Order: sequence, then C-alpha cells, then structure tokens
Amino acid sequence: MEDLNSRYVEISKAYQALTDEEVRNNYIQYGHPDGRQGYSIAIALPKAMVTGGNGKYVILVYFLLFGVLLPYLVGSWWYGIQRRSKEGVLMESANRLFRQYEDTIDESGILHALSTAKEFEEAFRGDQADAGLSKVESRILDPGDASPLAASFSAKDREKLRDLESGPRRKALALLWAYLGRVELDDDALTKAQFEVGPIAYPLTKSFTAISLAYGNTVPILASYYTSQLLIQAIPPKASPLLQLPYFTPAIVRAVEGEDSRTRMSVQAFMDQPDARRRRLAVGPNLLSEDQYQTAVAVAKQLPYFRVAKAFFKVAGERFIIPSSLVTLVVKGRFVPPGSENVPAVDELDLEDVDPAEDDLDAILGRKTKRQIGKDENGRPILASESKEPVVPPLAFAPYFARDHSPRWNVFLTDSKQGKMAVPPFTFTQFDRPIFEADGKTPTYAMQTLKAQFQAPPQAGHYTFVMHVVCDSYVGFDTKMEVTLVVDDASKAAQMADEDQISEPDEDSLQGIMNAAKGGAPLKKKKRDEEDSDEDESATESEADDTSDTNTDTEPEN
Repeated sequence: MEDLNSRYVEISKAYQALTDEEVRNNYIQYGHPDGRQGYSIAIALPKAMVTGGNGKYVILVYFLLFGVLLPYLVGSWWYGIQRRSKEGVLMESANRLFRQYEDTIDESGILHALSTAKEFEEAFRGDQADAGLSKVESRILDPGDASPLAASFSAKDREKLRDLESGPRRKALALLWAYLGRVELDDDALTKAQFEVGPIAYPLTKSFTAISLAYGNTVPILASYYTSQLLIQAIPPKASPLLQLPYFTPAIVRAVEGEDSRTRMSVQAFMDQPDARRRRLAVGPNLLSEDQYQTAVAVAKQLPYFRVAKAFFKVAGERFIIPSSLVTLVVKGRFVPPGSENVPAVDELDLEDVDPAEDDLDAILGRKTKRQIGKDENGRPILASESKEPVVPPLAFAPYFARDHSPRWNVFLTDSKQGKMAVPPFTFTQFDRPIFEADGKTPTYAMQTLKAQFQAPPQAGHYTFVMHVVCDSYVGFDTKMEVTLVVDDASKAAQMADEDQISEPDEDSLQGIMNAAKGGAPLKKKKRDEEDSDEDESATESEADDTSDTNTDTEPEN
C-alpha cells in the first residue's frame, strides 16, 4: 500500500505539472513541482565541544585561531610582500640605491652603492660590525703580487673606504673588496663573512639594474651587468678575464699578458693561441704545473661563449616593416666554447627564420618549432618539426660564488649617439636546441635563435642601433654590434606588395575561383613568355601556364 500510495502521489504531481502552468514552472526552475525545497547541512563535532560547560573553552579556541593567529599570518604575509621589491631586496635598500645612482657611475661606484644596503646592516649588526674590521682593511691594503694593493682597487676607492665611519657599511665594503680580490683573511669567521657578501650583493645589483633601466642611460645599465659578472666570478673591476680560469693568479696573468701590457687578454684570445705558445706562457717555475694547466684548459673548453652569427629585424608574415608595427629582433648564434677545434661552418639555412604556416597551431602557440632543412626544386623551404623542449645551460663555473647560479643572457638595443637605451633588455635563460651532447662535454654547435619583440618607430627611415648581448656570469663573453632597422612607408610597402602578387591568375585556379565568388570579372588564362621561334610561340599559346603557389611560409629578410 505504501508503494502504491507513493506511485499515486508521483502520478498526481506529474499530472499537475502537465496541466498547471505554475507547477510546471516550479518543476523547470527548481526541479520540484512544489517550488524551492529547503535543505540542511550537519557537521559532526567532537562530543567535548558540544558538552555543557565547555562552551567557554570552545569560544577561546576560536578566538585564538581566527582573532589572533589568522590576522597575524595574513599581516606577516602582506608585510613581507610590501617589504621587498620584485628583485627580492628590501625596499629600504632599493631606496638607498636609488639615492646613490649617477649617470656616469662605474663598477667601483656600484660596489660603493651596494654597501649602503640594509641587508648588510642585518648581517653585521651589533658587535659584528667592528669585529675584525681592522684586520680586513689591513689585508686588503697590503701590497699585492701584481698590483699596488692586495684587493686590486684604486686609490680613489681606498679613499672612499677610509671616508666611511666604522660600522656595517664600512665592513661590508671592505669584505666586498676582500671577496673580489680573493684576499686570504686567515680567520674562519671573517672568511665565512667574506663569502657571504657575494650572494647578498648579487640581488642588489639586479635592483640597481632596474633603477638604471628606469633612467635609460647606457653607461649605468652596462656597469650594473658588469658588476654582476664581477660578483659571480670574484674578480675586481678592470681585472683580467683570465682570472676566471682555475689556478690563475694575478702573477700568472701578468706572465701571460706580459709585464708591460696595458690590454687585458680574454679567455677566447688565450685559447685561440697554439697550445705550444700557451704552455710557454703559463707553465713553468713559479707558474702553473702541467696538471694545473690541463685543468684550466679543460674548464675553458666548457665555458658557454655565445657567438652571434647574424642579427636582423622582421615582422612575422610580412616582407616589409612599416611604422608602429610589431617588430621581432632575431638573433642567431652558436655556443662555441673557447679553444674549440674543428668547428663546423655555419649552415646558411640555419640563418633563415621561417614563419609558421597559418594553419600550424602548434608552431604558433610555441609547442613545437619549425627548422628549415633544405629547399625544393622551386626554391621553397623544406621544414622539419621539432618538439620545443627548453634547454637549460649548465650552471655557471663560479667556485668563489657561494650559490648555484644559472647563466642569463640579456639582449637590448641602445642609441650610441644619445647614450640612451632604445629597447629594454630581454633576458634568456633557456634555449631551443641542445648546447652540449649527452656526455655534457662535447659542444653541439647547434644554431640557437633568440627573439625579442618591440614596436617600430612611428616614422619611416633607417635606424641604426647598437645591439648588446651580455652574459651576467662570465667576464669578456659579451657581444656588441651595430644593427640597422629599415622602416618603410606604409603606402610604399603596400604598392610593392601589390606588384609582387600575380596579376592575372587562371580562371580555374584557386585565386580565380575566389575572385569569381567575390563577384569579380572572369579572369583570362595566362600565357607563357614568348619564345625565340614562332613554332614555340604557337605551342606556348595553346597551353595553359603552370604556375607554382606563392610561398607563404617565409619571406625575404630585410
């Protein structure tokens, strides 16, 4: 009977839903003929929380959780965000660096500015500010093996140090010079502090770079990048890049470069010399041993030197660059470590940048790349798809920097006439093709492609920029070259594009069909060019012209 009654009720509700307009609307909106239905949610709580007499303890727990602990955690998180900049430095330190900025500042000036950071005050607070300061200063002011001072800093920098009052800033600056000069302090606590200042100062240089970019002057921007190189490699300003190699000391560098040499020898220049000459300069009494020399050469052959092969501008899918268009700076280059032998020649096909087809969604979204492997008989490119798995370069060889660091390459354009930045830096930490083979030692010499987009100038003309490719981890591995951006007038570019199009396609071709579909006049069939003989001419006129499709994958590079 209960089952029959329930079925009868359901049938009655269904009948009402079919005959009564209000009931039917309730069923459509709420899923029930009686309208919105109420519901309840129950939460199972421990018996101790609902037992009489424990209410005050429950209220106390809730007050501590939601009234004290939660506001404290939210406030700490918010204050931590507001307390530091996006570079990871304290906002107060960034403000102090801002006040130290100068348009003509160099690496030594930046090091002097970094010592003002609050991070050093927190690291050397209290008695630690003066502990061992006199010993550090005496060591860095001692005569050096190849320089007047052991820390290899100038008399002007020495006066700046002496003008500072005793305290955290003076100790931080003294330890910075001791770190860059690789001065032995013979004290465990001071040596630990000496190696701590490098990782503290590195993010401060990034903050100073951001300040320099806001002003847009070329000299401070480059100086901030060079300071980053010095901190990672522990090399004083204007010192020899050969100090990046293991076992190389200022005395050995002086023997390699020459006693009276005023120019610094780069690692590339040293490794480009014949092995016999390198041995004659670096190996011998009071110089490197044979094992030390072999270690230094092996390290040099693993350093990732990015050698630029070509740089040009383009607009994706277009042959011309018009005013205010979105321009892509394409930089082609290979990683060729210093001292590499049997380096293969550059393949001209690798220097071309082919745009993806309009229907190739994976290539447009960056899920894969297209690499040109050849050309067909009509001159059109033959492309091969490659999965786009980012390649991370090996960690920087920096034995004195107390952190693992992945190298970064910064590409930006400057105006040499005005000394201003023209296009902000683009930072690259990953690449599209392997740098070394599976063994991690053999270079692949694969062509890498770096791309940076910016807006073209609003007026047509020729714009000459200086392109800088700066690595933040190695000294002397930078590239500086002139590049010219040609901006054509929009009307001229449109006229030249119209002239390049096929004027009279076949009426049975795809373009002819599309023209007819748009309501255009019927198009005549094209004829072949006139031949020398009349017979060839008559034969040509009797045949339809067979034209190849216009290549839309790539365009000539300007």
